[in-house]
Amino acid sequence: MRRLTFLFAILLAATANASIIRVPVDDVIHPISAEFIGRGIDEGAKTHAELVLIELRTPGGLEDSMREIVQKILKSPVPVAVYVAPAGSRAASAGFFILEAADIAAMAPGTNTGAAHPVLLGEKMDDVMKTKLENDAAALMRSVVQKRQRNVAVAESAVRESKSFSDQEALSQKLIDVIAPDVPSLLKAIDGRNITRFDGTQLVLHTAGKPVVAYEMSLKEKILGAILNPNVVFLLLVIGGLAIFAEFNHPGAVVPGVVGLICILLAAFALDILPTRFAALALLLAAFALFALEAKFTSHGVLGIGGVVCMVLGGLLLIDGPIPEMRVKLATALAGSIPIGFITVFLMTLVLRTRKSPVVTGQEGMVGEIGVARTTIEGEGKVFVHGELWNAIAKAPIAEGARVRVKSVSGLHVTVEPAE
Repeated sequence: MRRLTFLFAILLAATANASIIRVPVDDVIHPISAEFIGRGIDEGAKTHAELVLIELRTPGGLEDSMREIVQKILKSPVPVAVYVAPAGSRAASAGFFILEAADIAAMAPGTNTGAAHPVLLGEKMDDVMKTKLENDAAALMRSVVQKRQRNVAVAESAVRESKSFSDQEALSQKLIDVIAPDVPSLLKAIDGRNITRFDGTQLVLHTAGKPVVAYEMSLKEKILGAILNPNVVFLLLVIGGLAIFAEFNHPGAVVPGVVGLICILLAAFALDILPTRFAALALLLAAFALFALEAKFTSHGVLGIGGVVCMVLGGLLLIDGPIPEMRVKLATALAGSIPIGFITVFLMTLVLRTRKSPVVTGQEGMVGEIGVARTTIEGEGKVFVHGELWNAIAKAPIAEGARVRVKSVSGLHVTVEPAE
């Protein structure tokens, strides 16, 4: 009896200390977002949390990552609430699916959601493909919303008709469960609420007064999340290309080569994850080729301008994201292309000028130098040139004291001719 009482006390204490795991997501939906949310849900299960609270602010993102997040929410052993906050935020496109998948769907005043029409990456949709994608996305929405006992028809209209909803519209049309201005208000509003989990089990929430534990991204996730920004990917590519270009033109400099290699590898990692048009990489390579040709040939800037145009177009077409936030901005493409173009042309011009300029050091630098014959040269003799006395060879006789010009250098002998 005492043992049962002791176990009951431990269980009661564990329940009383159960916390709320708060998972802030303020980014587009991509594999790093999915990994972070998954780790947050796993942490909630590991610590026997009362609730996992995903505070969501997103314009949307990749469908595969969205489906992965929805799957994790539906399978979570801990109840999951998705809260669109603060005021002015949105959970659009993929974010709407994540919101509707939650046990508790909540929004702050002044937020909006919806606009979940699917987008096919990399090409224009024909009618058949458009219908297939719509039906597939609508089926997922129906299967989730129906289980959550929300308004199936209205939720499906966000997929098929790209409808969006304010917080009040979402609440009145039974797309969400509660509107709350902040997290404490939300936890108080849902305290004692009886919810039906996705597997059909019933559960009463006890959230009022529970400690809220912020769950943060790891350093790795923060770095990878930043790299997956399409604008960062474009800048990494052009900076890496410029650094490699500088290394080839100045072999042994090392630093440009190392920096360029790191930038290119980081960009390649991101391009492997993001929806990439690899044909755009050909435009970026063509841009550097045109910059090099501008330095070599006199085109009065035509080749250089062509290189800038190729680089801008390559940047704009590089990432074919389903939302504007997952594409390279025009301002970024211009800001990266124009300076890089000028720098590349300038470096290439210096290299070509250096290669064309005559050698002024060593024995080769003596060719063309003017000296004085110290002896009469009839076949062989002595000349003073470049501050030194040299054995000289001449085809025609040269009188002592005459000015001579060096034609070539061979070992310790110079071949000369009369300077006049």
